[in-house]
Order: sequence, then C-alpha cells, then structure tokens
Amino acid sequence: MCAVLFAGLCTMAQAQTLLVVGDSISAAYGIEIEQGWVARLQQRLDERGSSYQVVNASISGDTSAGGRARLPALLERHRPALTIIELGGNDGLRGLPLERLQDNLGTMVEQARQQGSEVILLGMRIPPNYGPRYTEGFYQVYQQLAQELDVPVLDFFLEGVGGVEGMIQSDGIHPTAAAQPLLLDNAWPLIEAGLQGPAE
Repeated sequence: MCAVLFAGLCTMAQAQTLLVVGDSISAAYGIEIEQGWVARLQQRLDERGSSYQVVNASISGDTSAGGRARLPALLERHRPALTIIELGGNDGLRGLPLERLQDNLGTMVEQARQQGSEVILLGMRIPPNYGPRYTEGFYQVYQQLAQELDVPVLDFFLEGVGGVEGMIQSDGIHPTAAAQPLLLDNAWPLIEAGLQGPAE
C-alpha cells in the first residue's frame, strides 16, 4: 500500500511541473525576466486556474551540448510532466556540426521521456549568410527529429519576430519585450496539447 501511495504522490508532483531548458531566448536576455515569454507562460497558466509551476532552467549562451549535460539533474530534481527544449540557435550561430546537434537534442528527448515527461521542441532557424547547405541542414535537424522520434516540434519559434521592426533588440538577435507575447502565442498550441498528455 505504501508503494502505491508513494507512486501516487510522485505522479501528483510530476503533474505540477513544466520545465523549460533553453538559451538566451528563454532566459529573457536584455529584458526583465518578468517580461520574458516563460514568465508570461506562468501567468497564463495561473490565469487559467492551472496548478502547473514553470521552472525556467534556461541559460544565455547555452548550446545543445550544455543542455544535454544539464538535463539529467534537472529531470531528477523537478520531475516535470512536460519538458520544453529551446536549444540549437547557438550551435547554428557557431557553425557547430549538425550531426552533433541532432544527437544532443535527440538524447535530451529520450532522457526526458525515460523520466516520464512529455517533450516539445521549439524549432529555430539561422540566417542565410551561413550558406544554403548549412542553413537548410540546420532546419532539417528539427524536422528529422519530429519524424524519427515522433516528438512535437514548433516549426520556427521566432515566427513573426525575426526581422520585424520593434521585435528584435539592437544586437539583431534577441527578441524585445514587445515580442514576448508573440513567442508565447507561437508555442502555446503545442504546450497546451503537451499539458493534456498523449492522445489516447
């Protein structure tokens, strides 16, 4: 009976946590943390009467390798019901091997699922000046993961933000405070579906 009770308590704890593992886009670089899309996600959940607590484990400058190294401890500590992975942009901007990016992200998906978490990938794209082969290959990493691992992938997290006046900071990379509601809206359909669990 104790084992059954303990399992039930674990399930309850798991169902209350949503983990975001990302880079500067999710760490609210250049703006107040309360203005970031992750903080706005918590606000939206609270407004809808949800008991989920959002844990933002995003670090500016992080790569997929960094996320892969950090994830096991995060999963052990927080036991999330849903894990959102927003990584890869820094890999692309540094021109790192795409095979490594795919392996790192794929491993993170599998690690989270082994812990019992649903997973969402927030897809990114890189500027065309990296060359068509690398740019297209980078985009395809997320598409291949979606097919091979049957994981939900947002096609482009910065849709409607990148290149739009007022939506990007002066560095030309990071979204402004004004862009954060749109980022949340971009990700929300997948998040909402993930919180409901897998389809029966």
